[in-house]
Amino acid sequence: MPYHTIIEPFKIHSVQRIAMPGSDEREAALRRAGYNLFGLTADDVIIDLLTDSGTGAMSAAQWGAMMVGDETYAGSRSYERLRSVVEDLTGMPEVIPTHQGRASERILFSIVAEAGMVIPNNTHFDTTRANIQFQGAEARDLVIAEGRNPSADHPFKGNLDVAALRETIAEVGRDRVPLVMVTVTNNSGGGQPVSLENIREVRAVCDEHEIPLFLDACRFAENAWFIKTREAGYADHTPRQIAQEMFSLADGITFSAKKDGLANIGGLLVMRDAEIAAQCRNLLILTEGFPTYGGLAGRDLEAIAVGLGEVLEESYLEYRIRSIEYLAEKCRDAGVPLVWPPGGHAVYLDAKALLPHIPQSEYPAQSLVIELYREGGVRGVEIGSVMFGVVHEDGTEQPAPMELVRLAIPRRTYTQSHIDFVAEVVLSVAERASSLPGYRIVEQAPWLRHFTARFEPI
Repeated sequence: MPYHTIIEPFKIHSVQRIAMPGSDEREAALRRAGYNLFGLTADDVIIDLLTDSGTGAMSAAQWGAMMVGDETYAGSRSYERLRSVVEDLTGMPEVIPTHQGRASERILFSIVAEAGMVIPNNTHFDTTRANIQFQGAEARDLVIAEGRNPSADHPFKGNLDVAALRETIAEVGRDRVPLVMVTVTNNSGGGQPVSLENIREVRAVCDEHEIPLFLDACRFAENAWFIKTREAGYADHTPRQIAQEMFSLADGITFSAKKDGLANIGGLLVMRDAEIAAQCRNLLILTEGFPTYGGLAGRDLEAIAVGLGEVLEESYLEYRIRSIEYLAEKCRDAGVPLVWPPGGHAVYLDAKALLPHIPQSEYPAQSLVIELYREGGVRGVEIGSVMFGVVHEDGTEQPAPMELVRLAIPRRTYTQSHIDFVAEVVLSVAERASSLPGYRIVEQAPWLRHFTARFEPI
């Protein structure tokens, strides 16, 4: 008989101590960090949901594979194993390892983008956007209308607006669009999936104009699971088959192995075009290392190769997605506004709806993320106008479309009781939401300011 409870498809083999700072210690930590949770140390945090990137637990098979890692500088056996796994999964012959996803982005956009160009995407994530803008190009978000509405119930809110893509190409001209990207799942839009139908439609537009299509594939396996469970005609397909079909529609991918590679470090730049790949490898040598290790140890390459198999196991993906739904349902049932339906790796609280008394110029999502830490030592991350606001030359600021707080669940790390505790903290803060203050920025960097900015309460 089917059971309602979906258990973790693993046993705990090793444990790590969790710090338990008291309320006074947390308050002191907030002040020391300038009210920026990126400035907290591990021992300041009880439950760390800042990111799911590189923070998960590796399996016994991954740790075992690391013991046979080949640290040969050039031509490592570990690279050949990883290359074989990636080529089988993606169907793409040019496999370039990097130390993490943003390095792949930096190398790719340094080669293909220049000032005045426009790169469309459903929604660029922070490092993707920054690396495009660093080249003087425009990162243009073209997610469907439902993807900009947290409460809109749509099975594939991460889909790219195909009509808007056509309009963009007509507006700026084909020569100013070096490539089109689709992020799967759409992290900045609430971890929302993209359908295969949508990727095919985007592919067709790209073919019409002879524009390459790249996937930001950090969470490709989670996206494949949503296609299996939500898109007609795919219920009998395995996640691997669906992932391979997704990759067959693309000319290349950028990939952070710290997400659906189930590793603590690593990234990939994979493509079909040998000429572009050669240029990327030349730049890789300047910044990352020789092309067969790309800034990684051989043991890291082995861990990624194993992780790319484990992440497509149906029992893992069912547990993974259900873990997110579990927390989201607890918040929704208590009346806390959030992005619905829940995405693949995180619960996104809607700070704009929860804190209507705080204008976007005073960063309501930052206020909420601070209060979750103050209340219970839970560290999330602001996905709003601190991260995505546009600062003009005159000092004015264009706010982000949404003010979200992302609670990203590390893979295979926390138990149900940890998540129950997080839900209690969220509900406790929500009960006194009207008393939360806004914040102002007192110090910020010109790029990716959310990592290092300092705040003060208003």
